Parts: sequence; structure tokens; C-alpha cells
Amino acid sequence: MSPLSIPSPDHSFAVFPVWIFQIHIYALFILAGIIVAMLIVNRRLSARGGEPGIVIDIVLWAIPLGIIGARFYHVFTHLGDYFYPGADLLNVFAIWDGGNALYGSLIGGAIGAFIGCRITGIRLWSFADALAPALLVAQAIGRLGNYFNQELYGLPTNLPWGLEIDPSVSPAFPTGLPADTLFHPLFLYEIIWNLVGVALLLLIERRFRLRWGRLFALYLVWYGLGRSWLEAIRIDPSSDGFLGIPANIWASFAAIALGLVLFFVQGRRHPGVEISVYREGRGPKGVKTPEEVAEDEAAEAEARWTDEELAGTAVEKAPTSETTSK
Repeated sequence: MSPLSIPSPDHSFAVFPVWIFQIHIYALFILAGIIVAMLIVNRRLSARGGEPGIVIDIVLWAIPLGIIGARFYHVFTHLGDYFYPGADLLNVFAIWDGGNALYGSLIGGAIGAFIGCRITGIRLWSFADALAPALLVAQAIGRLGNYFNQELYGLPTNLPWGLEIDPSVSPAFPTGLPADTLFHPLFLYEIIWNLVGVALLLLIERRFRLRWGRLFALYLVWYGLGRSWLEAIRIDPSSDGFLGIPANIWASFAAIALGLVLFFVQGRRHPGVEISVYREGRGPKGVKTPEEVAEDEAAEAEARWTDEELAGTAVEKAPTSETTSK
């Protein structure tokens, strides 16, 4: 073992009792990532004119659907782990044991965000741009949960910062390798990649003021590039694939392609400045939209005209002093 090698936490830390509950540290890191991401998005949307706290109304849809999407994407790409003779099918729903795919969460979360944005009046692409760096932060935090579960590592390595894996804990540990074999710490690589991505996205956003979903497009490209490389050296024997290529690599290629298309299409469709994070005709509670202001001004003008007309009519009909004397 190298003196710089990374020891994996004792498996007893992965699950610990609190009163009558079994707390899974993987779930705690996922929850921490969600909370941090919400705080970041709330601040970014509020800075652009969004109502403070409106992100909660959106994530109430995005988070549940994102979790469902993450779990079922993982199950569908690891069918052999859940469907075999004598398998307990309830394990399909055991998200606390790990196995939640990021690309599935993006699909499910996007559906939830679309619903939440329609309800709140927030532009979906405005929300996506505010979310882009926050997603990378949340993913970096969540990877610490993979570290405690000893479930995200790469090929064997002689590098001094190799990751130690307990063969009795990780079912993916390659058969025939010595117990002291070191592996690429993919969880750490992805944490670094994601945090570098946060810095780059914020720098690019400040320099070019990207809006209309183009910052989110760069997120897809950045994450897809990093994830495709990490998946290429990952040990995940149960992962299904196509043409010998794991499903997550195909998903990474799709993310890169979608990001590039989205970036250039939105750049052509919306070359101007994004005036508001709200859709046309919608705005923060208690704050009138330009359309509502115009309607109120028109109503006031009509009311003034009516009052003046009535006053003029009353003057015409009022008896003069000459008529009264007669």
C-alpha cells in the first residue's frame, strides 16, 4: 500500500442506528446536496428578479420525479442485479442502498421542473441556467456517499493516491485480485471535475452573460465529457450496454450532443437579453407585470373619461339662473 493511498471508510459508517431508525449516510449526502443546490438556485433566481423562495414550489415537483428517474434508470441499466431467480423484487425500490443514476435524475427532474415552472410562471430555461452550477455542486457532495458505500471506483492503479476497497463490502471487486489492490478513486475524480466545472460555468456566465438555457447546455457538455471518461475506466460488471459500450457512456454522448444542439439553437432563437425570468404575463406575487400595469392604466383612463363625460352632461342639464327666474 502507498502511504498516500485513500482508505475507504469502515462499512459500519455507511449505516448507523438512530433510535428506531437506520440512517444511511449515502442518503444524508444526497439530501445535503439537494439542500445546498436549492440555496444556490434560490439566490441566483432572486438576483434575476425571481420571488425569493419560489424555487421550493419548483423542486417539490423536480426532486421526487428526479429521485424516481434516478432509481429506475439505474435498475434498467443493471437488470441482472435485480431480476434473477429468487430475487427480492422489493430491492428495486431500495434507494438507500445506493444505485441512483445521475442521468435518470436529470430526465425525471426535468419533467418535474417543467411542471413546477409552468405552475410558478418561471421560464424553464431561466431555471435551468440558475440550476447548472448548483447541479455540479450537488453531484460533488453526493459522490461522498458513493465513497462511504465503496461503490464508485475504477481500474486497478499503481498511482500513490489509489483507493483501497474492501472485497467483502464491494460486490464489484474483481475476482482474483489481491485484497490490497488499489483502484482509481472515481468518486474523487468526479468531485474535482464537478467543482472545476462550477468555476468555469460561473466565469463564462459572468464574461458572456449566457441566458436562455445556454449555460445549462454548457453544463451538459462539461458533465458529459467528464462522465464519459470516468465510465470508460469504471469497474461496473453488472452494467448493461450496447455494442460493448456501457449505457452511461452512451448517455454521456447523448448529453454532449444535446448540450451542443441546445447551445447553438437557443443562441439563434434568443440573441437578445433575457428581460425577466418569468414568462410573459407572469411575475412575482404582489408585483404587477407590464401587461397588468398597461391594463390598469387603460382602465383608469377610461374611468376618468367616463367621469368627465358624466360631469359635462350634468353641467348641460343644470338649470341656469335665468331659467329659474322665469
